[in-house]
Amino acid sequence: MPGDIGTQLVNTWPETNFSIVAGVPTPLTLDNLNDLNALTPSGGEIYLTSVDDITTNPPWLNGVKPDSTGKTDGASSCAIIVNDHGSGLVDAYYMYFYSFNLGNTVLGMVIGDHVGDWEHNMIRFQDGVPQAVWFSQHSFGEAFTYNAVEKQGQRPISYSAVGSHANYAITGTHDHTIPGVNLPFGLLLEDHCDQGTLWDPTLSAYTYSYDATTEVFTPYVTGTPTNWLYYTGAWGDEQYPLSDPRQKEILGISLTAKYQSGPTGPEDKQLNRTDVCPTGESCVVSPILTARKA
Repeated sequence: MPGDIGTQLVNTWPETNFSIVAGVPTPLTLDNLNDLNALTPSGGEIYLTSVDDITTNPPWLNGVKPDSTGKTDGASSCAIIVNDHGSGLVDAYYMYFYSFNLGNTVLGMVIGDHVGDWEHNMIRFQDGVPQAVWFSQHSFGEAFTYNAVEKQGQRPISYSAVGSHANYAITGTHDHTIPGVNLPFGLLLEDHCDQGTLWDPTLSAYTYSYDATTEVFTPYVTGTPTNWLYYTGAWGDEQYPLSDPRQKEILGISLTAKYQSGPTGPEDKQLNRTDVCPTGESCVVSPILTARKA
């Protein structure tokens, strides 16, 4: 379920190299989170680390279930960021926050659990007309023309995978064993999504414009917390070492760790793209929704 962005700060403390960071503002809030950047050690990173042992499943990791209207009542779980490139070209990013990511099961073991999760859709407009939609999926994703995607009225629908929250344009089972390739058959790493609880992220969202030249975020609503968007650290625990009894790996391979590091936030999601896809992606904007395994 979606999580409240601010509540994540209540249930975590900043650590680097598994030690609590000194000099942290008290209390840590969305208005001063960016102060942690100055406390980041050279060559290191700050991790918002759970104050609870996550193996005990503290309730805050479960997030907030949307109500009958699709609203995460009492929880701001989305940031909408608009980048106007000029000449009628506008990108609108819908950044979705979750308190915890549940990984995939491989050879009988869950791999890829982590505290904190950010996924997003981006809709590209030209002269006010939507052209394409990007669906983030872990570190990769897919793009489709606006006309191709499923919609409710004029609004695109995105299906969030169970546990991992990767975004897909259709329901079903999606294999992502090969990075950047959504296979139509099961291989190893699978996401599953269906028409579950409807969530309308716009009902509980912070909204901003983004100036790519100055790298400045400006809230559309006065009083909206903004400084948190400049935080460059991670939104969850650092990957536990094998010496931690909670940690497991397949054949000692770090990429197969059960507990992995939390993600960076919206500022690290390439908010000033040339293509619909992030740089480094093979950007194919498909005009059809490819069928997947049911």
